[in-house]
Amino acid sequence: MPRPIRMLNAVEIFFVTVRCFQRRFLLRPSEETNEVLGGVLSRAVRLHGVELFAFSVMSNHMHLVIRAPRGNLPRFMQYLLTNISKKIGKLVGWRGSFWQRRYSAEPVLDEAALLGRVRYVLAHGVKEGLVRRCRDWPGLSCLSLMLDGRSKSVRWFNWTRRTSGNSRRANRSLLDERWAEPEHLRLTPLPNACLQGPGGLRPFLKRAVKAIEEQASRQYRTFLGRSGVLRQRPHAKPAPARPRPRPPCHTTIRELLEAFRERYRRFAEAYRRASIRWRSGDSTALFPESAIKPFVWPGVGAMPLAA
Repeated sequence: MPRPIRMLNAVEIFFVTVRCFQRRFLLRPSEETNEVLGGVLSRAVRLHGVELFAFSVMSNHMHLVIRAPRGNLPRFMQYLLTNISKKIGKLVGWRGSFWQRRYSAEPVLDEAALLGRVRYVLAHGVKEGLVRRCRDWPGLSCLSLMLDGRSKSVRWFNWTRRTSGNSRRANRSLLDERWAEPEHLRLTPLPNACLQGPGGLRPFLKRAVKAIEEQASRQYRTFLGRSGVLRQRPHAKPAPARPRPRPPCHTTIRELLEAFRERYRRFAEAYRRASIRWRSGDSTALFPESAIKPFVWPGVGAMPLAA
């Protein structure tokens, strides 16, 4: 099945999902994993100028609610996922593919849908019956940042400095203070008008968390618990789950959904026409705005390696 063509509008907020290879628990929370993830995420956000509204990191997948005003979401994700796979892979002793497939990114088209995506992110850990309360999740989460409204001091471990001057290949610690550089993990305030002003966000968060926890208490009799999550083996993989198709976008308004489908249809048609010319050697082929051109080896007609 061909990969769907990405239509990444710089003014739209996206709900991003990426999963570990074979859904293994490679992101299993630990003090070291959380510290590395916080440093990588904060540096990726700062360097690429993206707006991070919410996030959650589970043992085998990660969600982001994000906007890239510079139109550089693919570069941000490449930087983020490459650094996570290298650093966390080294921490947990994993060699080989780290991510299951390329990330999914669906636009969020209205304020109600955005709040729904934030609730969904906050529910992780509780909705699966892993922990009883949202604040009990031991992994990296945006809940405390949203409640406090302040940034969190984290550290980026510069492994270029770790390998510099180590011609004898001495065994150097991965998380040594000598190559730790300070970063600040911060969120962009949600743009919803109903959350602006004093007392707008915290009541929403408290209501959302209460509803999430009450629903889980009705659904589950027992929970794995924080200690059970921390005991998970990173290389272990859960039973296969039935894949669910991703929605084209997130919206609560039918007219916006239909308009998006039509906009995407026109975008995909224009992209395919340009791609045929591009892969045949026509460098003047015009792609639609924000499209990612397929990679072609110079002088060789080939199918795209990335789109």
